[in-house]
Amino acid sequence: QVQLDESGGGLVQAGGSLRLSCAASRGTFSNYGLGWFRQAPGKEREFVAAISRNAATRYGDSVKGRFTISRDNAKSTVYLQMNSLKPEDTAVYYCAAILLGIAAMNPRTYDYWGQGTQVTVSS
Repeated sequence: QVQLDESGGGLVQAGGSLRLSCAASRGTFSNYGLGWFRQAPGKEREFVAAISRNAATRYGDSVKGRFTISRDNAKSTVYLQMNSLKPEDTAVYYCAAILLGIAAMNPRTYDYWGQGTQVTVSS
């Protein structure tokens, strides 16, 4: 059983930056694919970014050019650097791990999920 713990969320003004972290415990972190998703009230969970075990990355259209996903296998941690934040980025952000090791966009393919961290962007 893999446990994922997100941190780094908070309140930021539009145009600002935040860096989310997600630390994993148990299992072999370097083998996992990892993803970030977000969910705003009344909306479906949305793909944000993913990184494969080989560090290949994918991004959702709404965050391309603004967000960067990265991983540090030595620290068993995945990061999401968020720049040029907009009010529409406000959501609970979740990290997830997929044992298959790929950078998947479909949330249903992920095996483990964190509890989420709130990001609020004020206008």
